[in-house]
Formats: sequence, structure tokens, C-alpha cells
Amino acid sequence: MAVLVTGGAGYIGSHMANELIDAGEEVVVLDDMSAGFWWAVPPEAKLVQGDMGDQALVERTIREHGIDAIAHFAAKIVVPDSVADPLGYYLNNTVKARSLIESAVNTDVKHFIFSSTAAVYGEPTVNPIPEDLPLAPINPYGRSKMMTEWILKDTGAAHDLGYVILRYFNVAGADPKGRTGQSSPNATHLIKVAAQTALGKRPFMEVFGTDFQTKDGSGVRDYVQVTDLVRAHVAALKHLRAGGESLVCNCGYGSGYSVFDVIDVMKKVSGVDFAVKISPRRAGDPAALTAKADRIRDKLNWRPEFDNLETIIRQALAWEDKLTKKNAS
Repeated sequence: MAVLVTGGAGYIGSHMANELIDAGEEVVVLDDMSAGFWWAVPPEAKLVQGDMGDQALVERTIREHGIDAIAHFAAKIVVPDSVADPLGYYLNNTVKARSLIESAVNTDVKHFIFSSTAAVYGEPTVNPIPEDLPLAPINPYGRSKMMTEWILKDTGAAHDLGYVILRYFNVAGADPKGRTGQSSPNATHLIKVAAQTALGKRPFMEVFGTDFQTKDGSGVRDYVQVTDLVRAHVAALKHLRAGGESLVCNCGYGSGYSVFDVIDVMKKVSGVDFAVKISPRRAGDPAALTAKADRIRDKLNWRPEFDNLETIIRQALAWEDKLTKKNAS
């Protein structure tokens, strides 16, 4: 048995590939390399370069490698970009995901783990957010993920396909062993941007909106460390292989930090009092998103190890420094 990891040359997918290999799994990475990195793929994994929407390629790969489970990470993820390019997001995140799901059915894959997002909740009426809150995404990114959730649920009901949908909150940090991290130079993840600014890669960092209804006016998010996140996926795979029911689970810690909290901790950890610029809100940004995370702990026995903002920021800063040296060599 082997696991197909789509987007396995990217940030979260490369962590998943490493975690699966650490657990003794056979891993096949499928990535079109449009945003991934060759060196981020573990050497023990098999890499297939191609598009997840290419059903002939996907189905041939599944059959050749004896794939019994798919962990689907490949996606476009930038909220403001989705507002500017909705068709691109619906094509990549929904249409191609639908093709991937059909390929799973056609090849008798039994287990599917889907990377969804807290953006499906939109502007939540409660925080922390429970999984049964009605979905009301406010941007094309969230809607593209919501539609894929629908497709997966309907397909699971019609075919012998078990699934776990994990709704991520804000993923941050890096592999504690230093093997991989957030590597896209123009990534919009707040903690990465703060790390780049602390290291002098950016002249300042922007805070987009200080008029939210939060404790300090800046956006509040639930930051989940990336290794903890992929361990939730490994737990989901174990659950499905053991005959567990299909599930939808939030993946977050249940606590929120504001943009200014992150900036303060980054300044403390780095020792750099970098410049901060206040800018208007971005389109599609909700005020606060924190997870009600009881279900994932109960159903998947998930026990996060890195639930500490300073730890997460230290990892991100160390990875950014390593990446700077790597690119300079």
C-alpha cells in the first residue's frame, strides 16, 4: 500500500510526505511544480510531475504504485488572489479536485483526506467555531473549498470512498528537524512575512486593517503548527484504514492571536524592531477565526505537540534564515 500526496513539493505537502516516510509508509508525490520545490520532496518518496486534473496520469500512477489512500493538498490558497481570479480558483480547487476524486473512484482507492479551510465558515457568528456551524464563505477561495467538500461527501455516499475533511485554520512554523518549511518567496502567510521582515528581506510589514471588532483592532487567527497539522492527517489515515467513519474536523488549537500579537513575539524572538505599516483591510478577510477542536481530539486522538506561538515563530524564523543561506549558496 502507498499514499499519494498531491502538492507534495509544497509547504504542507512536503511535511506530510516526510511524516508518512517517518511512519514507514510508501509515498508517491504528485505535483505540477508550479509552486513546489524539487528539493522539498523527500528522497525516499517517488515524484511524479503532473497535473492532478490529468485523469489518465493520475489513474496510471495509482495503479502502478498500489495507492490505497490520497492526501490532497494541491490548491491555490491566497484569499485576495481568489477575489481577483475566481475562475482560476474554481478551476484548480474545485474542477481539478473533482477529477482527482473521480480518479480515486475509478481506481478503487478507499481513503481520501482533503485539505479544506476555515474560510468555509466566512464571518462566523461564534468563536471558537464548531464544525456544524452553517457554511457561509465570503470569498471564492472559501467557496471553492466548500464545493469540493460537497463533491467529496456526495461521492463518499455513492461509492465505497471513506474520507476525512480537515478544515485548517492558519498553518505556520516549520519541520522541527529542519527538513522543510514555507519556502515560497512571495508567500502571504503572516508569520512568514514577519520572519522575512525581521531578517531584512522586506523593508516593512503591513497590517491589513486595524478596525476589526477584536481586542486590538487587528485580525485574530488560530495558528496551528505544520507538523501538528500533518500528524492529524496521519491520524486520519489510520482512522480510515481501521474502518472508521467519514469525518469533518477542524484542525486548530482553539485559541487565537492577533496580528499585533504575532508581530510582538517575532520582534522578541528575532531581537529586531522592524518597521510596521498600517494598510486598509483586504477583500474577503474576516475579523476572527478560531477553532472548536474537540472533535479531532476525540475522534482521531490528535494530541498536538507544538501549541505555542513563540515555538512556532522560532521555527519559522530559523527556517527562513536557513532558506536565505540555501538560496545564497
